[in-house]
Amino acid sequence: MTRTWLVCLSWMAAAAPVLAALAPGAVAPPFELPAALAGKSFTYSLRDALRQGPVVVYFYPSAYTNGCNLQAHAFSEKQPRFAAAGASIIGVSLDSIERLTDFSADPDYCAGKIAVASDVDARVAKSFGLVIRDATPGRKDSRGQEIGHGFAERTTFIVTADGRIHATVDGLSPQANVDKALGIVRALAPALR
Repeated sequence: MTRTWLVCLSWMAAAAPVLAALAPGAVAPPFELPAALAGKSFTYSLRDALRQGPVVVYFYPSAYTNGCNLQAHAFSEKQPRFAAAGASIIGVSLDSIERLTDFSADPDYCAGKIAVASDVDARVAKSFGLVIRDATPGRKDSRGQEIGHGFAERTTFIVTADGRIHATVDGLSPQANVDKALGIVRALAPALR
């Protein structure tokens, strides 16, 4: 009986879908989300942004947490380099739009240079194949406020104007993630001209 049970469990595990980030060549799911830039809210559309060129879609766990603060700051500092290569940037997290409105304007993080979007129900993160972790009760952000939402894994997608994922960047430190994304975008730039 025990052996039969173990065989059934192993078959169920093998048949269960494995969640993995979308791979290069996949079509990026189009999305519209509430977003903020320089403290002002607006509706962000990936489809509209792609009309201007490649888009760096970076998912991060939470605004006002150590690694995410570093990553937002690095993207904001290097935003002119991304723009020079023809790419725009959108950060996506499960934060509320209220938290992101503050974060987008904070001179220590987004500094009014990069937009951040609110995916509170994780619909967009899941459509990109990302793992979502539940909120940790009592966990506080770098401002001392409780974080009451789940966390998407830190993964960056470079999406070309045709709506396809050109590259996926994950498993790196926040700074290395930004540097790698910039290198990929710069390599794309000659092909766009």
